[in-house]
Amino acid sequence: MTGPTTRRGRLLLTLGLTAAVTLFLATVPLHRDWFDLSVYYGTVGHWLHDGGRIYDYTVPGADGTDYGFTYPPFAALCMLPMALVNWPGAIAICVLLNLAASAVVLYWLTGPLLRRHARHRWFGFAVVACLFALLEPVRDTFSFGQVNLVLLALVLFDAWLLSTGRGEYAGFGIGLAAAIKLTPAIFICYLAVTGRRRAAGTAAGTAAAATLLAAWVAPTASRDYWTEDLWDTDRIGAAAYVSNQSWRGVLARLADPVPPSGVVWALGALAVLAVWAHRVRRAAAAGDEAAGFALTGVAACLVSPITWVHHLVWLIPALTVLAGTGLRPGAPPARRRRLLSTAAAVYVILCSSVVWLWRFHPTGVDGFLGGNAYVWICVGLLLALPVREPAAALSPPPRRPDVDRGTPKSLPRRTP
Repeated sequence: MTGPTTRRGRLLLTLGLTAAVTLFLATVPLHRDWFDLSVYYGTVGHWLHDGGRIYDYTVPGADGTDYGFTYPPFAALCMLPMALVNWPGAIAICVLLNLAASAVVLYWLTGPLLRRHARHRWFGFAVVACLFALLEPVRDTFSFGQVNLVLLALVLFDAWLLSTGRGEYAGFGIGLAAAIKLTPAIFICYLAVTGRRRAAGTAAGTAAAATLLAAWVAPTASRDYWTEDLWDTDRIGAAAYVSNQSWRGVLARLADPVPPSGVVWALGALAVLAVWAHRVRRAAAAGDEAAGFALTGVAACLVSPITWVHHLVWLIPALTVLAGTGLRPGAPPARRRRLLSTAAAVYVILCSSVVWLWRFHPTGVDGFLGGNAYVWICVGLLLALPVREPAAALSPPPRRPDVDRGTPKSLPRRTP
């Protein structure tokens, strides 16, 4: 990574980039006014102070839909400390948690790249952090007051353990993330599909223990969630809304106002999972943990019934794999240029908020292509994200024994 040649130049460029990004984030018209955080904050206050039921509390949204708490009861248990502070305090806690999670995510994802390619790591990290902050899923996670980056950090903790030979301790991060929100549960499936039975068992056990703890603390809420509220899709929001960048969102927009076909959705989801299982097994055989986790995040976005734009932080590991493979020494120059160009194009689209151009009219060919732009990125990443070849495929075939060429397998030892 090249840049200014003097320390003063690097410092000035860093300050300039930070100021420009901060100004943009402070004035961007798509700030979400901490809407999701207001749902969390109101829910725990309603539960703790008013003695109300967790899943009865709702907040009216801008689209006329009443939004309520949609996570498992363990998530509400984790958010209880918010009830002890005022609203500005809750915002401050949320921002600090997301900042800490962002730092951890960037360190784990980009640290190896910066160590290999950056002459001045602090400068490289500062530039990457500014680029990270401009991604729409990251912006939305902060401005909605969402938990996605914290969940991503928990999952990547287990990826780090597995990739550094500490797999016997892996599973707790994924298990906690799955107990807070259902989407990360696909990473338990990833561990099972790729043969990490111990880690899969740890993750499943952690998720089960957290869920049982919530059932003990809030038995009524747990019963309501697992028997009723989990299956009430109206609580989550309209599937046809352009922010839903999942396979089901595509179908809902095509069929709107008729509900999308459940059979077609299921067939598409099964096809996604079949491709995902094949590719992550290949990644595991090659020891490519980064690609395996990245592909799992992509598949989660596609098969989830609702994938709001802020959920697309699960694509960030795939973006890192694209860039890292393009920077890998030894690859043909044409392939490196193609990978880096693709990574740049994906990054620009994920910063652009382009899908909102079709917020009110996601119809026609342009609506089908542009209004589902992030879905097409997910499909492309699932099919073409580079994965290292298994070691067996890279090694040369074994030589035929010398005896086949008419020579003895070994020569007799000489004696003095």
